[in-house]
Amino acid sequence: MVTVVDAHDQSVNHRYTVHYPAHPARSSDPHYRDFKEYRRRTVKTARCQFGLDRGNDFTECNGSLELHHAHIEFALQNGVDLALLEAKYPGVSDPVSIGAWIESAENLVYLCEFHHRGHAGVHVVSVSDYEASHYVRHLFS
Repeated sequence: MVTVVDAHDQSVNHRYTVHYPAHPARSSDPHYRDFKEYRRRTVKTARCQFGLDRGNDFTECNGSLELHHAHIEFALQNGVDLALLEAKYPGVSDPVSIGAWIESAENLVYLCEFHHRGHAGVHVVSVSDYEASHYVRHLFS
């Protein structure tokens, strides 16, 4: 006999400390111009990656499009173990060029405000919950 748990809501709280290494201010980053140029060239045809992952279903997308650093955040670049990054992204093992890669198309995806910084966004919920939200509609409220 299978026991069924009724549908229910559950409050989840995550609290932890992130240890950011010293990093340049965004305004003095020499590669920030690359980020801005990429955005200028692509924003008019961009779509939220979350909606694209759902097969062009943008029904839960909301707000303007923002560029998200998909693999390594700008503020973490000086803490990257380049050997680990190189294993997945060959050619990124040079500490001088990591900043350029951070601001490149290979590390950037567009997300709408909701899926980027909203209450169900990649910067707010756990990665396992964010991934599940691709397949479970209206998972968060």
